[in-house]
Amino acid sequence: DTSPRGDGVPDEDPHTYDFGIGAGFYLNATTDKYKTHYNMYDFVVKELPALVEANLPVTDKRAISGHSMGGHGALTIGLKNPERYSSVSAFAPICNPTKVPWGQKAFKFYLGSDEQSWKQYDATELISEYKGKDLHILCDCGTADNFLVGDVNQLQPLAFMEAAQKAKVPVTFRMQAGYDHSYYFMSTFIREHLEHHARFLHAQI
Repeated sequence: DTSPRGDGVPDEDPHTYDFGIGAGFYLNATTDKYKTHYNMYDFVVKELPALVEANLPVTDKRAISGHSMGGHGALTIGLKNPERYSSVSAFAPICNPTKVPWGQKAFKFYLGSDEQSWKQYDATELISEYKGKDLHILCDCGTADNFLVGDVNQLQPLAFMEAAQKAKVPVTFRMQAGYDHSYYFMSTFIREHLEHHARFLHAQI
C-alpha cells in the first residue's frame, strides 16, 4: 500500500494523489502531525515481512520492487538495507525527490524544514554514497512518461544514473521507447522483473 489507512489518519486539505493518504513516500515521518501514523518505511522493512514470515510457508529471502513512488521506495529501502534483499527493481521511480516538487512537498510535511534529513530518503543521494553488495538493480522508465517529459521532470532518471556511475554502483536502467507511466507499461515488463528477482532469489537457496 502507499500510505496508512483508517479513521484519524491526518492529511492536508484538499486531499491530493501525491501526498498523505495518496502518497506516504515510504519513510518514517518525524513532524508532530504525521509521525504517529506515517511510518511506511518500518511497515515495509519490518512489520510486513515479520507478519508474512510468521504466518506463511516462506523463507527469509527477499527482493523488492515498486512503481513510481513505490519505485522510489524500492530503491531507497534496498539501498538502506542491502542485507535484507537479493535484488531491487523499479518502474518509473522518483529517483531524486529532494530536487523535484513531489518530493519537496512531501518531505517538508513529513520530515520538516531540515533538507539534510530529506537525503536519507533520496535514491540519488543514497547511491552516491553506497558501499554495499551488488543489489542487481533493474529499472525501467518509458520515454513518453508524462512525469518525465511533462512540464516538470519529476522522475530524474539521469541524475540517478549519473550518481550510480560516479559511485561505480552497477545499475541496469532501461529507457523504453514510447511507453508512459501507466499499467500497460508495467504489464509489458513485469515478467522480466519477476524473472530477474527469481534468478537471484533462487541463487540464495
